[in-house]
Amino acid sequence: MSEGRHTSRRDTSHIPNDGLIPPLYIDDDIIVVNKPAGLLSVPGRYLKDSCVSRLEERYGEILVIHRLDQDTSGILVFARDKKALNTVQRQFEAQTTRKVYEAVVTGEISGNQGCINLPIIVDWPNRPLQMISHTDGRYALTRWKKLSVENGNTRVALFPKTGRSHQLRLHMQQIGHPIVGDTLYAGKSAEAEPRLCLHAKELDFDHPTTGERMEFRLEPDF
Repeated sequence: MSEGRHTSRRDTSHIPNDGLIPPLYIDDDIIVVNKPAGLLSVPGRYLKDSCVSRLEERYGEILVIHRLDQDTSGILVFARDKKALNTVQRQFEAQTTRKVYEAVVTGEISGNQGCINLPIIVDWPNRPLQMISHTDGRYALTRWKKLSVENGNTRVALFPKTGRSHQLRLHMQQIGHPIVGDTLYAGKSAEAEPRLCLHAKELDFDHPTTGERMEFRLEPDF
């Protein structure tokens, strides 16, 4: 591994390696699952165990519509054929899906809601870290809403308009309230929590065949 690169320090030994991820919903077109924190969405360069590899063992070919960071838990939808893949991916690209995340961030945020508009680019010498760049970064917009204050930290709902890598983690760090348990952006405060307190809580999209609006809700375990 090259000097300067960062990796998660999170212990993933607690993630069950039995190949079983019970679907929240399944039909001939899509599979919706609750990805546990610590499990990759797709196979990595050095680690093959992932949502995709486990699902393929049981259901055959799985096509990737979107992803969650390894340390993030929550709702993921996969396609089972190319038509479903293209149809749902177009919804993500056109931003007609609805995505809501829940997080606990360090400290008490002032105000009840806000908007973070900061462009993001990969920090190449320190990847997978991302950084803010007003000259070369890609447009990234996150809205947030305060839900409660708990033990000096703040529980928030996050509404990403865009889907940049590490967007929610970096944006919250940039306003001085990194997500609790974030080994990449929260510094030593991350060590106080065994997992990243970020969860994909809600996802709405149109079914690729029927056109029915699919609405999924899943509360976090933190």
